[in-house]
This record gives sequence, C-alpha cells and structure tokens, in this order.
Amino acid sequence: MKELGFKGAMIQGSTGWEYLDESKYWVIWERAEALDVPIYLHVQEPSFDTAKLYQGHPELTGATWAWGVETGTHALRIINAGVFDAFPKATLILGHLGESLPYLLGRLDEGYIIAAKSGRKLQKRLSEYIRGNILVTTSGLYRPEALLCAIAAMGEDRVLYSMDYPFVHPQASIDCFENTPMSDEVREKIARLNAEKWLGLPRT
Repeated sequence: MKELGFKGAMIQGSTGWEYLDESKYWVIWERAEALDVPIYLHVQEPSFDTAKLYQGHPELTGATWAWGVETGTHALRIINAGVFDAFPKATLILGHLGESLPYLLGRLDEGYIIAAKSGRKLQKRLSEYIRGNILVTTSGLYRPEALLCAIAAMGEDRVLYSMDYPFVHPQASIDCFENTPMSDEVREKIARLNAEKWLGLPRT
C-alpha cells in the first residue's frame, strides 16, 4: 500500500477451506484497518463437503447460486466472529450486489436473535455490520430492481459500479446501470465518487 500505491487487497475466498474469521487471520483485518483500505472478498467454489448439496444439479454451481452462497456465508462468518467489533473501521467489499445479504437484513436480524441465545453476542445487529462495514459492487448483470434494492438497503454511499468482464460483456453492464432509474447525483456517486472515496482514488 505504501510503496506501490495499492488501494486494498482482494482475497479469493477461503484458503484450504480456512476462512477469514479465524483468529490467526485477524492480523489481516488489523492491518487493513490501520492502513484504512478495504478487503475485497471474491467468490469461490464451495468446499467439497458443501458441494454435496449440489450433487445432481450442476446448473446450481458457479455463478448461478453456489458462488454467492459460499461468499455470503463467508462474510457472515467474519461478522459473527466479532471481527468488526474488534476492528470497527475495517471495510469488506462484496461483489454481485452483496451476494444476497442486502436483501435479507430483516431475516438475518430476526434469525440471529433466535439462534444466538446461547452463543456469541455481538455488539450490534447483523444488519448494522452489513450496512456499516460492507460495501457492495454492481459486478455482473443485474436487473434494475435488484440494483435499486441494493441502494435502498445499503445506502447510496456504499454501492460502487463495477463490471464482471469477461463473464458479462461491458456494454451489457453499462446498459443495465444506465437503465436503472436514479437521480443524477446518485448515479454519479455509484459511477465514480464512491470509488474515489473508499479506495482513495484521485478526484476526477
């Protein structure tokens, strides 16, 4: 970050099926917070054990469903381990409009109250960590209503425009973004201003 001017780090899911909530990896979060840079958690195929869920249904693997479920679950592990209680200024970036998490805020809060009665207690609700420590990108091809939901759930300052080339043609991503109704102010934030803010990019 200091010598080469990097703006953060991207981690490709788990490593040997070890996840970033494990205490031995907390040094990554400590350094990210100290450097004021985000960690981008990229999608990954599920573990061999989890992959049994998709046996006989290869159409549900990869980008269709499995990648998002694996990455969203990884993000929830990080939250529930208390990473953001320990490092409240740390920032996690999730692609694909947040791997479904922005659309489940109420369910996550309700479920946590029931499931965590005898377990770990967090300082805040799950939705507060998602809205306060996570940024989402538009990577991929999403219908306008999905992008509008992400903006409403996360706030216009926590959504960043991105593409998913070569999986999605750049023009298709642009058309989807431009066809989503929003004010010019919000569109400019998502298109460039939010990235300039969160990634410390030069102002254009």
